[in-house]
Amino acid sequence: ISLSKMGCSGSKATEAEKGTPPAAELAKSGTVVMSEQVAKDAIDTALVTLTPSGSTQSAFVFAKPHANKPAVLELILKKFAEVGIEVVSEGEIDGPTIDTKQYIDQHYYAIASKATLMAPADLPVPVEKFKEKFGEEWQTVLAEGRAFNAIEACKQLDVDANALKEIWEGSKEKDKLIKLGGGFYCALLEVEGKPPIYTFNAFFMSMRTKFTAADAVIHYYVVKFDPAKLSWADFRGKVLGPTDPAKAPSTALRGMLMEQWESLGLAAPPNTSDNGVHASASPFEGLAEKMNWLQTPLESDEFGKALLAAGISEAMIKAWAVDPQVNLPGGGKGSLFDSLEDLDIDSCTAKAVAIAGVN
Repeated sequence: ISLSKMGCSGSKATEAEKGTPPAAELAKSGTVVMSEQVAKDAIDTALVTLTPSGSTQSAFVFAKPHANKPAVLELILKKFAEVGIEVVSEGEIDGPTIDTKQYIDQHYYAIASKATLMAPADLPVPVEKFKEKFGEEWQTVLAEGRAFNAIEACKQLDVDANALKEIWEGSKEKDKLIKLGGGFYCALLEVEGKPPIYTFNAFFMSMRTKFTAADAVIHYYVVKFDPAKLSWADFRGKVLGPTDPAKAPSTALRGMLMEQWESLGLAAPPNTSDNGVHASASPFEGLAEKMNWLQTPLESDEFGKALLAAGISEAMIKAWAVDPQVNLPGGGKGSLFDSLEDLDIDSCTAKAVAIAGVN
């Protein structure tokens, strides 16, 4: 792993030393069913001193392994310069490191936790739904050792990630796959000469391999930009481009990769999975991604400091880094990341405090 200009860890103040900022008190003074707009207006007022004008916002960007080519990196830097994005640091992380440190598993935690990070016994399997689909008790399957996460399923069946994906797709065609929840799938895998086994989110393994192969390398950039000159929505929509590169503007990075893939040295045209470049979807995701990929200490990051100063606890921020379902200020539940997506730093801070107030 090659890192540059990394921040140092600061001392951690206790809650008593930090006190309770007025913004946090304001968030907690409302009820769980207060309207999101009322909460935002009130918290915006209290956060003036926490997000002063002139604050920059920071994102984590990387060229995916399939697009980590000299011409692509040159194109990225040229685009950054055009729109006033400053590169604070950059470096490379290789596949074996990504594999060992499980960086990609944390990056796609909602999906990967079911595939690689958790044992089947620790998964929240809805037992009635499982029994209705497969005709047997989940506890019996566990007791008999017939359920495996996707990594262990590869070993059990003696196959690689791509072969596991094909077996998974075969189970889907045989109607032996079920959605147990959001981003949570289970399939009965039947391979000739092997005992049938259950596994979860096996489709993730082939995606993971693209990042963890021995020759895979990402090239990352920590960047900052002025929200008064470039909004986060435009950073994603106009600088990066949408997830599907075929729908990206020709002036966005993903659009340029789509149009110029051969001359840029890519082996194949980009698609929704291999779309060349990743960028944080919000200031909060930027923080979470730096904490994951670069092990940046929360208290050394400017946005992390702002959240702590606003009264959000370190424990809550770290729990939020894996995109949990949270109570929302206007009522109901939703994805934390989705709730903060495309917000500029001041609005993102305000909404984070409002969400913290009802969780």
